[in-house]
Amino acid sequence: MNIEEFRESCLSVKGATESLPFLGHNVLVFKVMEKMFAYIPLEPKDGIFRANLKCDPERSIELREKYNGITSTDFKTPLWNLVTLDNDLPDDLIKELIQHSADQVIKKLPKYKREEYLKL
Repeated sequence: MNIEEFRESCLSVKGATESLPFLGHNVLVFKVMEKMFAYIPLEPKDGIFRANLKCDPERSIELREKYNGITSTDFKTPLWNLVTLDNDLPDDLIKELIQHSADQVIKKLPKYKREEYLKL
């Protein structure tokens, strides 16, 4: 998956928005209900784009063991994965992980916000 396909997949999430909120940093951020679920630097490191996606901690561990293209982030937490776009990851898996990331954000919202989201 390339960065444009990644962007399109993020924007296909119901209610998703994109922005460049970090002054001085060229990082594209995707949010749902004003909460970040994905972000990607627009300047690739070593020519490779890597995106950050939220993930269920248990699933993070399984994914990191199975795929070279999924590693821990600089946060060193299983709540976020660093996903290398051009690696051993099928596009369908990346799309599924994008939706999973948004779902992780939505399920942590207060009940009234989750209900609001369902009405979008």
